[in-house]
Amino acid sequence: MAQAYAPPVLVFRLLSRSRVTTLLAVPTFALLTAAAAEIAIPLPFTPVPLTGQTFAVLLAGAALGWRAGAASQLLYVALGAIGLPYYAEDKGGWEVVTGATGGYLVGFIAAAAVVGWLAERKHDRRFNTTLAAFVIGSFVIYAFGAAGLMWRAGMEVNEAILLGVVPFVFGDVLKAAAAGALLPATWRLVGDR
Repeated sequence: MAQAYAPPVLVFRLLSRSRVTTLLAVPTFALLTAAAAEIAIPLPFTPVPLTGQTFAVLLAGAALGWRAGAASQLLYVALGAIGLPYYAEDKGGWEVVTGATGGYLVGFIAAAAVVGWLAERKHDRRFNTTLAAFVIGSFVIYAFGAAGLMWRAGMEVNEAILLGVVPFVFGDVLKAAAAGALLPATWRLVGDR
């Protein structure tokens, strides 16, 4: 039975929306997030490294929509949780998921869903709306990450924000701006029907 509504997201505009496409796209974006985790710069004053993961997470949501985007990040977290070295700094295992930075991993799933939901409503077609979607997605990650730092590292709210959010805002705004240019330009190339 054909699906009555196909979300107008980029991957399914480029490729036909089908179970096969989804089954290929979800692990592809999980592996893209794992590859982006290889871009990791440890910061001596915080347990949270600077990584490329957030861009891949938010791009997964924008490109796949909320369901498949969240599924890709759930798969990413699950693969790392079973011990594959897919997290930042080649880490993996359940202790990372339940550790001080585990909130960020949970936030990846939620952020991909939020950005995907916005993309399904065409918020990935113009610079300002794409920028806003990626900023919102980043703040979802920050909220989960700061909560994880408070819960697992025993930080107070202000310390969790100072160490788990503030160092990353500038870079994430740059990533959002890059997405704000990249996604609408791609939509112009492939056509928006």
